[in-house]
Formats: sequence, structure tokens, C-alpha cells
Amino acid sequence: MKEYAIGGKITSDVLQASSILFLPVSECGEQIMAVFESIFDISYLTFDASAGIAMLALSGGRPVLILYGLLSLLLGAGDAFHLIPRVRRYIKGNEPSTEYRLGLGLKVSSITMTLFYLLLYVIYTQLYGVGSLAAAVILTASAVLRIILCLFPQNNWYHYEGSAKWSLARNLPFAVTGICMIVLFLMSGTAYGRAMTAAILVSFGCYIPVTIFAKKYPAVGALMMPKTIAYVCMIVLGLRMI
Repeated sequence: MKEYAIGGKITSDVLQASSILFLPVSECGEQIMAVFESIFDISYLTFDASAGIAMLALSGGRPVLILYGLLSLLLGAGDAFHLIPRVRRYIKGNEPSTEYRLGLGLKVSSITMTLFYLLLYVIYTQLYGVGSLAAAVILTASAVLRIILCLFPQNNWYHYEGSAKWSLARNLPFAVTGICMIVLFLMSGTAYGRAMTAAILVSFGCYIPVTIFAKKYPAVGALMMPKTIAYVCMIVLGLRMI
């Protein structure tokens, strides 16, 4: 800063500094949340990549750890498509391509999350040495249906308003996938199965309200953080097998 006051007049430098110190509470809160979410997102993606590489490197040829490593990398890669554009928006502000990038990210992550649960079912069969034909059919059918629905242009992915009807349509089979996995792990009767059941319940319990209410009530979007933590817990369950 230059001189702070001349003849009782405050210089522009001081006015600029004052404007930063006395930002409206709402604007200050938004900036703090943007910084926090950016750090959170980057840390989460770094964790997914690191965990995946660690499990692959230390698997010792064990199929379950190889699958878990791929699961973690799939999770991180898919989520990167929509988290990196969000962080970019916080840093650079809205750009002409921001809406498209966010929409593409949601589309890609919706597909990769579906594949995530199919791979998790394969891990289940490796852990318990058994599979269920009925579960395999339900999971495969619901996953294929969801992926097909995600590809329709009626989803309006590349515009912020999206499509409430198509969001409901593509998330119904995803809910079936989640319920099926919850039942399987709960019936395993093991500590691992109970922990995985809890993590899946939390993830879907946070995800469903966001898909239904977030457009009308943006604050509901905060539930995506505990949802993300639930997925971290799923990966940690794999790391404990090393």
C-alpha cells in the first residue's frame, strides 16, 4: 500500500483492503465454502488414486486386492470428471464451457458409479466364495438399464436445469442396485459386511435427497460430502486387507 491518508482522505488502496475485510457475510461464507470444497475434492481424488495404486502394487497377486485397486481407480477417475470442473469454476469463475463440463462430468460419473457397484459385487463373490444368480441378474439388468437411460439426450445433461423426470428414471434402477448390494452384504453376517452395508446406506441416504431436492434447495447439496466420505470408507475396507 501507498500512503494511507492524505488530508483526511483515505486512499484507494485502503478502500480496497477495507472492502475485502468487510465483505457481506453471505459472500464471505460462499468463498470459504468454495475453498473448503476445493481442498476436500482434491484430497478425495488424491486418496482414491493413491489407494488404488497401493492396492495394486501390494496385492501380491491376490485377486480381491487387484479388484479393489481397480475399484478405487474407477471411483476416482469417474468422480474426477465432475469434481475437477467444479474446482476449476471456483478458481476461474464461470466460463462459456463450464455448464457443458459439469454436465459431462455428471453423465460420466453416473455411468462409472454404476460400474462401481458391479465391480463391488465381483469383490463380494471373491470374498465369500459364493454368488447369487438372482443377484447377478438383478444387478446386471439394473446397471444396463441405468447406463442406457444415462445416454439419452432427454437427460439434458449439458444444461443446469437438467430433467427431473429423467433424473428419477435413471436413478430408480440405481436404487435397485444399491438395495441389492445392501441385502447381500448384510446377509454375509461378517464385520466387513456390516461395515460395507453401513457405508452403502449412508451413500444412498445422502445421494437420493440431493437428486430430488438439490435444484430447488441448493443447501441439500452439502450431503454430497458425507456421501463422499462413505465411499472413502468403502475403499478403506479394502486397504485394511493389505
